[in-house]
Amino acid sequence: MFRPKYISFDCYGTMINFIMGPTAREIFADRVAPEKMDDFLDSFRGYRLDECLGAWKPYYDVVANSVERTCLKHSVSFEEADVRAIYGAIPTWQPHSDVPDPLGRVAEHFPLVILSNSMVDLIPHSARNIGVPFHAVLTAEEAGAYKPLMRPFEFMFDTLGCGPEDMMHVSSSPRYDLMTASDLGFGAKIMVNRGHEPPMDDYGIKVISDFSELPGLLGL
Repeated sequence: MFRPKYISFDCYGTMINFIMGPTAREIFADRVAPEKMDDFLDSFRGYRLDECLGAWKPYYDVVANSVERTCLKHSVSFEEADVRAIYGAIPTWQPHSDVPDPLGRVAEHFPLVILSNSMVDLIPHSARNIGVPFHAVLTAEEAGAYKPLMRPFEFMFDTLGCGPEDMMHVSSSPRYDLMTASDLGFGAKIMVNRGHEPPMDDYGIKVISDFSELPGLLGL
């Protein structure tokens, strides 16, 4: 059984219930027809990933550019107030119900690390909402790059003073996290199947249904 020196976690979607899509659905309900809303939200999701692949920018700009590009594609009026409403909601989002208790058990035995596509003034709210002690909370802002680029992970290794072979990484996103974790050679890669991305075969990823299965993987 693999005993990692550190266990790193994606935050939004994996631990925090990342409701950016549902929030946008509410905000744009008066401008996007119901039968077109799913396509609108799919575009919003795709543009957010695309915005993370270039030079680093504040996460507010990632959201703003993604909303604006989505509106342009779907011929929907764009308003800056929409961006402020979506971004401003992030600190209020709460953890998935399966997270705090099992994660608290793991925290008694292993140092936990958040590696998030977030900002230094934004992530403390989410870490506090999770309610579990973390050894380190690291952001894309500090790394100067967003996942799925390798630089945030390399920043984490440098900060912790260890290599990927010493670590387990846990995420609900193959695209943002686990494919890169595989390329970097993490000792273990765990996908929490939240249903927003399909599982990936042939990447050495262990799939679990929720956090209740995590302690068992560590012999707890």
